[in-house]
Amino acid sequence: MWLIQCLDRALEKNMKVRGLRLGAREIYNEEAGGLSDAVVSLGFYCSGSMISGDGLLITNHHCAFSDVAELSTPEHNYLEDGFWALSRDQEIPVKGKEFFFLNKVLDVTAEVEALKARLQAEGQPFGSRRISAVMEKKYAEEYGLEAGLQGMWAGTAYYMCLYTKYTDVRLVAAPPVSVATFGGDEDNWEWPQHKADFAIYRIYGEDGQPLHPRRHLTISRKGCKEGDFAMVIGYPGHTARYASAAEMAQEVEVESPVSNRLRAAQMEIMRKWMDADPAVRMKYADAFFGLSNVAELKEGEVACMRRFGVVERRRSWEEGLRKASPENARLLELLDAEYASISALERQKVFYRETLVRGLILSRTLFRMGSAANDLPRQRKLLLQGLGETDPRVERELLAFSVREFFTHMDPVFHKPIHLELRERFGTDYEAMAGWLWEHSCVARFGQLPDTEVAAAFNGPIADDPLYRYVRELSIVEMNELEEHVARLPELRGEYVRARYRFLKEQGVAQYPDANSTMRLSYGRVLPLRPWDGVYAHWQSTARGLREKYDSLRHDFAYPRAFREALPPPDFPVNFLTDNDITGGNSGSPVMNARGELIGLAFDGNKESLAGNYESVAGYNMCVCVDIRYVLWILKHYMHQDYVLNELGIN
Repeated sequence: MWLIQCLDRALEKNMKVRGLRLGAREIYNEEAGGLSDAVVSLGFYCSGSMISGDGLLITNHHCAFSDVAELSTPEHNYLEDGFWALSRDQEIPVKGKEFFFLNKVLDVTAEVEALKARLQAEGQPFGSRRISAVMEKKYAEEYGLEAGLQGMWAGTAYYMCLYTKYTDVRLVAAPPVSVATFGGDEDNWEWPQHKADFAIYRIYGEDGQPLHPRRHLTISRKGCKEGDFAMVIGYPGHTARYASAAEMAQEVEVESPVSNRLRAAQMEIMRKWMDADPAVRMKYADAFFGLSNVAELKEGEVACMRRFGVVERRRSWEEGLRKASPENARLLELLDAEYASISALERQKVFYRETLVRGLILSRTLFRMGSAANDLPRQRKLLLQGLGETDPRVERELLAFSVREFFTHMDPVFHKPIHLELRERFGTDYEAMAGWLWEHSCVARFGQLPDTEVAAAFNGPIADDPLYRYVRELSIVEMNELEEHVARLPELRGEYVRARYRFLKEQGVAQYPDANSTMRLSYGRVLPLRPWDGVYAHWQSTARGLREKYDSLRHDFAYPRAFREALPPPDFPVNFLTDNDITGGNSGSPVMNARGELIGLAFDGNKESLAGNYESVAGYNMCVCVDIRYVLWILKHYMHQDYVLNELGIN
């Protein structure tokens, strides 16, 4: 995940050895422009690319999922039925979007260090938030652009990224969710997949006209073959490849097993009701999608970390770091001791987050109402919104699960007055506890009323609501205050990252910093996968799989009749694999060939790659891509978006 502005001759040479036909300056060039100008950040949670001179942007469907869900109604369910405009005037405005184009990156390391020293000498705050606020304000005013300061390698280097932001966005196309995410959770992180994971937006400028971007990508209809060069440019969100073995072990052995079990159970509750009632499916589709994606990722991460011995390999590597200096040896001892001291508390925090904070979807509504404690009209509006977005049957069952897990596993030292009251009243009858909390809550008392009566009926105060008290009286701040070691860990982690960076640099190892939502480039090849001994998986999937997997009785494998009647030929390309290094935030990133032409979109990894947050395991970390030819086929033969195809120069 190489920093786009740091493509040097060595990287260019390595890429050309693998087949690249461009120079580094053709990829990133602040003065003359390059391919990177066509790559866009969607609010720094996904990536996309410009594909026309009139503002068309393509990304993944799962990046647009929330927008499609928000625009859907019982009369026009765009999630289930899909949405596609047949002319520009049918494109739907999407509220609250922020799309960012990178203009310039400046190395401001020396300036940041000087500012830190000055503020410290003046007795002023000089933490990262203070430094970022001062620096970003200065550069935003100087350049008239959005400014974001990013530290690399725990403050070893600092870069100021300058962006142009656009907020006028229209939805142009999104296939039905059964087509876009064909195979659903069962195929997620698997190979082969057969997903049409794409959506198209149009960006408008401040003048109200379609944006004419500095650069847009050329679409290749020639496809790819095994061994071809492949390049991904996007905004990967987070990795922890500079993490210590102690930090990895804490995640894999202490925290993830708990959160994985709890999330799996919550998903089963949601899935049961979603399968039984289409109205529930529409309400919970977005929440379930987000939960399932994270849950499967974390489950796979634990399995892969153990399978590939990632923690053990890092401990072995740390022996060299330990021997390099007494300071390094002392640092590693401190890290081991600190993580050991907080393990029990961190496990308790996981139960807190997964039972109280995320235990039911309505927790968000209750927290927001609590934040609006002195604004009764705002509380009423939030309550009405929360009731409309959820189903009482699902929430009631999620609450029962939350109560049982909280009281079974949380140390009584963390019980607050409401929890003590419940214990005294119900003992260990957790079902009765949940029933009482639900029946005496505002969400139950007003959930049966017509919308017009809810606003008039609710008079607060929310602070007295037992369900609100159940999820709110305990806070993460209180839990942290009970453990003095917690505050030391960020400092020790930073020291470790810097020590690891210096050690590798002294050995002449080329390094990229951990992903942090800055623009990165990954280069690789189109390759097959050999996940286990004796198992071979082809690098390409075809429409034959769409036919083989179709099952009218299973929602995730049942696409609409119209799509079934218009399926492409069995050997038509659908998805393909590369060994590009990606992570969350890369979703929707353009996958380009040796000439910089668009051949697909990155949308997933494989389950063997799920240790990738901490280490990319050669031969196993793969990038799953939707073939751009499959996208074009859907636009032409299923959506019949001739005006879009004409704009793309596609016959």
